[in-house]
Amino acid sequence: MQIWPGKSYPLGASYDGAGTNFALFSEVGSRVELCLYDGAGNEQGKLDLPERTGYVWHGYVPGISPGQRFGYRVHGPWDPAKGLRCNPAKLVLDPYAKAIEGLPRWDEAIYPC
Repeated sequence: MQIWPGKSYPLGASYDGAGTNFALFSEVGSRVELCLYDGAGNEQGKLDLPERTGYVWHGYVPGISPGQRFGYRVHGPWDPAKGLRCNPAKLVLDPYAKAIEGLPRWDEAIYPC
């Protein structure tokens, strides 16, 4: 799967008829992975968002259309006492999402440690 630089605005996932631009704000992240999933919840691929403009990581994926399930893994510092909570072991929902499917499983895996 191919990813292009894309645009930093608008934030979130934006479909243009040919593909989708992904843009996520992270002031402290050092790397952001876009993780794509099929309807059964199986990971179909990971792509590093290739560009950073200011504090916005972004990339454009041709052929991705509405309904694609995805999340982010944000790499960077982990120091909760200072408010730094990057943890690539955790999948982050898009904070700009217009819709979310399913419900969380409330168990230890959902918590930050």
